[in-house]
Amino acid sequence: MKLPEQLVLFIDRSLGKQILASALRNAGHSVAVHDDYFPPDAPDNLWLSEVSRRGWVVLTKDKRIRYRASELAAVSTTKARVFTLTAGSIQAREMADIFILAMPKVQAFVARNSPPYIVTISRSGLLSKVYP
Repeated sequence: MKLPEQLVLFIDRSLGKQILASALRNAGHSVAVHDDYFPPDAPDNLWLSEVSRRGWVVLTKDKRIRYRASELAAVSTTKARVFTLTAGSIQAREMADIFILAMPKVQAFVARNSPPYIVTISRSGLLSKVYP
């Protein structure tokens, strides 16, 4: 599978609006922020479906997506590519550092694997596929 010219990284509302998006953009990545496209209270299955249809890669810290039936169905049926930060209670700058550290691995994973999938990203930047 060929790596797309430029992945668009979709920042879920759980990751904030500015700090992570700015850090990723400064590192040369294309970024879309949840609140620029969806209402703050948009159901996860709705935005997951639309983001996947657009071919964007989801970044989140919502580890429960894989346990909620409607969200898992959205991931599965729309062939979503979801990367979840496992360290949930950390500051935005540390989240940005972790995602930037992991980005070469994320890009390689996307290039080698067909969706749908949910992959966790550890504090040290290691990836683990958790779905399917």
